[in-house]
Amino acid sequence: MTVDLVVRNCTVVTPAGRTPDAGVAVEDGTIVAVGRSDRLPEADRVLDGEGNVLVPGIVDCHIHNREPGLEYKEDWESATRAAAAGGVTTVVGMPNTDPVIDRPEHLELKFERGEASAHVDFQSYAVVTSENLDLISEIDEAGALGYKVFLGSTVGDVPPPSDGEILEAMEKIRETGKRLGFHEENGEIIDHYTEQFQSEGKNEPIDHSHSRPVVAEREAVERMVTFAEETGAKIHMFHVSSGSAAEAVARGKDRGVDVTAETTPHYLWFTEEVMREKGNVARVQPPIRDAEEQDRLWRVGIDDGAIDCIATDHAPHTPEEKKVDDPFGNTWDAISGFVGLETEVPAMLTFVDRGRFTMEEWVRRHSTNPARVWGMYPQKGSLQVGTDADFTVVDPDLEWTVDSADLHSKNCVTPFEDESFRGKAVATVVRGKVVARDGDVLGESGYGTRVDVDNE
Repeated sequence: MTVDLVVRNCTVVTPAGRTPDAGVAVEDGTIVAVGRSDRLPEADRVLDGEGNVLVPGIVDCHIHNREPGLEYKEDWESATRAAAAGGVTTVVGMPNTDPVIDRPEHLELKFERGEASAHVDFQSYAVVTSENLDLISEIDEAGALGYKVFLGSTVGDVPPPSDGEILEAMEKIRETGKRLGFHEENGEIIDHYTEQFQSEGKNEPIDHSHSRPVVAEREAVERMVTFAEETGAKIHMFHVSSGSAAEAVARGKDRGVDVTAETTPHYLWFTEEVMREKGNVARVQPPIRDAEEQDRLWRVGIDDGAIDCIATDHAPHTPEEKKVDDPFGNTWDAISGFVGLETEVPAMLTFVDRGRFTMEEWVRRHSTNPARVWGMYPQKGSLQVGTDADFTVVDPDLEWTVDSADLHSKNCVTPFEDESFRGKAVATVVRGKVVARDGDVLGESGYGTRVDVDNE
């Protein structure tokens, strides 16, 4: 038997453990064997893993690819080019585009654009507002991965539904079998402090962070958990930034609520001191927290398991929008967000190297769990025979320093500039095709395809 592709001479790592001197065999885009290198079949193409680590393809369930409507910042092609280079095999786009993804035809447009230009596989969320509660079932039928509500102000100014409308939305979404995620910040608290700080002339980058206090995040988590407890809906907390919010998620889990959560590399890597060191380049919503909250995020979120997933909130903006030429200027003139698709895997590998968690636990949170949470498992996030041949090969010992000029997004402003990592993706395989090797994107635009979702 000869197959299309064999990757051998790796240590294969899954959440269940690791197998040295092993690899994967692929035929017609699916996995046909996983095992010792000398037991794998002959292949038309052999990729030597050179003793590196092979893991299930990394799933980033939170990116802003900006298409449709905001392509000057990023688009499906450039975002997924960055994903491929960074070792990410599946991405999920956010709905705050132009038009917003709030109805079936807008979702279909987003899918069509992705099919035309994506390098890796993809999906998308749809937003829930006061104006589209009657469209939830139609959006489900159009193939949305899940739904999102913006509870607080964010880029795009998508207004939140009322609490009553959120309860109604939860009941309707529960019937679809899909999950509802939240930008979990209390908008009234944020608006109050933003107006107060501006009137008092508090214009430093750190003032933006303090205008969005931890209590706004924690309260939003607790309120949505209560609503989910009442309705039986499945919910998710995007970009959890604080230990206090992670504790609120943990309390919800303890009460039996189906609540999942994600955090990002920047919340685990930086403390709010980065605002004093790098200014508005690091401006993001929710903001990066102080050292005490970060420590609690690690302890409760990572060590105790309140956080299910790692994602990036990859959010490109132009250097002008980020005020790169004057990073410590008036923060209210700058915009929040930055890129992350090419630094997420290295950041996590660096944490593994430092002993913050194991390689197996990293894979669980960055591949298997995102796929499970959003209904893509085992097609994505596994190395099971018969599933999509998505995997990422990483060199855990490669030491390097970030230079944004080498990144692949349209706009590459990042607080990770000049940060040093130990570990990097060296090959990215999507459905059996090597789409990137050693940072070079090899795949063709349009190879990526929409992921089908199982509601059961």
